[in-house]
Amino acid sequence: MRVLIYGGGAVGLGLASCLLKSKARLDIIARKDTVASLRKEGLTRTGLFGNYHASPESFKSYSSLNDLEEKAYDYILVCTKSFDSAEAAKDLSKHKPLFGEKTKIVLFQNGWGNAEIFTSFFKEEIIYNARVITGFQRNRKNEVDITVHADSIHIGSLFSAPLLNVEDLSESINKGDIPCRTTEDIEKDIWAKMLYNCALNPLGAILDVPYGVLAEQETTRTIMNGIVEEAFNVMTKAGYQTHWPTAKDFLGIFYEKLVPDTAEHKSSTLQDIKAKKRTEVDALNGAVIKLAQGIAINVPYNSAIYNIVKFIEGKNF
Repeated sequence: MRVLIYGGGAVGLGLASCLLKSKARLDIIARKDTVASLRKEGLTRTGLFGNYHASPESFKSYSSLNDLEEKAYDYILVCTKSFDSAEAAKDLSKHKPLFGEKTKIVLFQNGWGNAEIFTSFFKEEIIYNARVITGFQRNRKNEVDITVHADSIHIGSLFSAPLLNVEDLSESINKGDIPCRTTEDIEKDIWAKMLYNCALNPLGAILDVPYGVLAEQETTRTIMNGIVEEAFNVMTKAGYQTHWPTAKDFLGIFYEKLVPDTAEHKSSTLQDIKAKKRTEVDALNGAVIKLAQGIAINVPYNSAIYNIVKFIEGKNF
């Protein structure tokens, strides 16, 4: 199995460690400093699923698609931030030799709307989405630490493409230590994660606390409840679904299981703000706001939290 990972951040390197352990042939596209470190020291994974090290000779890494051999991949895993989706799709679309008859693109990204961006460049039937509720943290350029894990990685199609096409990818990730499976319910999974991330990521970033702290006080619970109730209403009115019939049902699981399972985790939004990088809030609460505008629904909780994060983000640039 030949795999290209487009985006050598924490998630990309975490997936790379699994695929290398299961003996996939792997290339990684990453920033120049990450490539230099990977070529010199290889890739190291630590954390919940045990330690693993891949030597520099066991895979290849590049800073540009222009440097790749012109051979087709079985899978291209997009692990960029959501705000880079359009640029990633455009870049990949310019390199047609990387795509064969069976090549599939799998989006390992946060938020809603990434698949829509990619289908403006590629046919729907080759686009798959992944839902990840595992915490990856990069302490060094070539090292990823798995800090929390709430559920297995799920891979599926928003466009009813056959799951058989991604079964071997799922099995390879699973063999590499992180639980993974295919699902017919990827839309429901993505919206479940949207509800989770919209409530926790921006508020945790603004207050600089891990997820568990947000659930401890009524003040922050009130804000998160408002965010979830608005997002759930927008989701259903826009014609989408998740696994729970009401926002109240989701919030029950949210406080009983999802938050406790990831209580020590600090959001990627907070990590981005501290690193003075752009956040993914546009694909989270921003996506809720965009959908709400299209169906004339007010979302004051989501709007407030979105604008506060954008204010903080703006100070960094």
